[in-house]
Formats: sequence, C-alpha cells, structure tokens
Amino acid sequence: MNSKILITGATGNVGREVIRLFPHKEDLRAAVTDIQKDPLLLGDAIERVYFNFEDRGTYAVAFENVNAVFLVRPPAISNVKKYIAPAIDAAKAAGVEHIVFLSLAGVEKNRVVPHHKIEKHIQESRIDWTFLRASFFMQNLNTTHREEIQARGEINVPVGKGKTSFIDVRDIAAIAVRALTEDNHRNRSYTLTGSEALDYYQVAQIMSAILGKQIRYANPSIITFIRQQLTNHRPLNFTLVMTALYTLTRLGLAKTVTSEIDSLLGRPAITFAQYVADYRQAWV
Repeated sequence: MNSKILITGATGNVGREVIRLFPHKEDLRAAVTDIQKDPLLLGDAIERVYFNFEDRGTYAVAFENVNAVFLVRPPAISNVKKYIAPAIDAAKAAGVEHIVFLSLAGVEKNRVVPHHKIEKHIQESRIDWTFLRASFFMQNLNTTHREEIQARGEINVPVGKGKTSFIDVRDIAAIAVRALTEDNHRNRSYTLTGSEALDYYQVAQIMSAILGKQIRYANPSIITFIRQQLTNHRPLNFTLVMTALYTLTRLGLAKTVTSEIDSLLGRPAITFAQYVADYRQAWV
C-alpha cells in the first residue's frame, strides 16, 4: 500500500487549493470534520477521514500509513499545548516523516501567536519540517469579511494606514505542493508575500474600481472591532488572535515584501487586482 499525505484544513481556503493543484490525488487523504458534507467540496475521488484536533480518538486512523502532513491550525484553536501538540506527537509516533506547516509571516519574532509554539514543537519533535510563513490571505476578504463588503460596502479591520503584503492562497498552495513532493524543501522556512504592500484605503479603491460599486474602508478602533466580532458571534479566542495580528499590521509590521513566490514558482505572485477580478462574484 502506498503511503499517504494527510491534508488538514482540507475544506479551507488553502487546503482545497492544495488538493486541487496536487498532481496525484490518489496519494492524498483529506482530514475532515464532516464526512457526509465534505464530498461536495472535495469531490468523490479524494479519500477522506474524520479528524478533530480536540478528539485524540481520531488521531490513529488519520495518521495510519501517512508519511507527510500538511498542517493547518484551525482558527478557533489557540491552545497549542492541549490540542495541536498531541496531534504532532501522534503523527511522530505513527511514523510521519515530514510536516509542511502553514505558519505566519514574522512568527519567528512573535511569541504571542499560536503559530510560534507550533513551529517550536514540530522542531522539537525531530520530524522534518517546512514552514510556509504566509502574510495575510487575500481570500480573507471573500470569506471572513465577505458579508460586510457585500451587504454594506465596508471593510472593517482596525489597522489604520498600516500596509499589508497580501498573498493569494493559490500561490501558497502551489508552494505547499512543491514542499510535499520535493525533498529539497525539508527543514527550510519561507516567508511568503504578494508583490506589493497595500493599505486598506488602497484595497477599497481597487475593489471599487473592479467591482463597479463603492467599497469603503471603515477603519474601526480596536475596541469597536472586538465588539463587532463578538456581536457577530465570533469566538473570543479567535477574535483576540485576529486583534493581535491586526495590531501588528497597524504598527507597520505586515508590509514586508519578499521574492519567494518568484524564486520558488518561477513566476510573479498573483496581484491583488487579479484576485479581485477572479473572485468578483463573491461580492456582487
């Protein structure tokens, strides 16, 4: 029996793109939380297994005969020691040899976010690793912020005039596929960004021009943002992590642009304007 590559976060933005781009789908196993629902998102050809970081009883079957894992932290889980570390330990015990972790740009200097602890635990486990330290996803605008943009024509994030080097998840997924299939990416970290740094006033301007309707950057205060998130029933831990990340952006720490996409993929990163054009149906 051929060994498998386990894709966690398989129905999320990046996970679905990794599966879509992967050349040999018979080598994949998608970790999902709803076996009945997820075939509609992944297609019937993909092997699926029920997996939940908060349920250690799901680990053994998920990691059986797996030699590599694409690891994505669920946004709602911030307690690394309780939920993520045991899964990494179980992967090690099951014989997993390589973890490609979707991490966060600047995480090596930021001990507050969960990604820092996850990276450290993976390295301590002595499993080969590849860290994809990505900047903010463009696709957050058509998922997390879709409703406010579509219904009210507003973007509500508390970053002031801070700039962000947004990245398209399709570029992240393309590099993840390479990391999972090529040995020369082991024990290396990549800081992945788009090719330009934009503030949210520029984001709103680009979206307005392409969508043909007015999009406004509301620029809420941090307190207002937290209240809005809790009113919209976002989990408190998720809200606090997002607030911490947006605060770093506000301080100018998310504007770094790297050339990793160009060097790893041999082409330029997808631009923000191209992303908006490709996803325009999400907001109109």
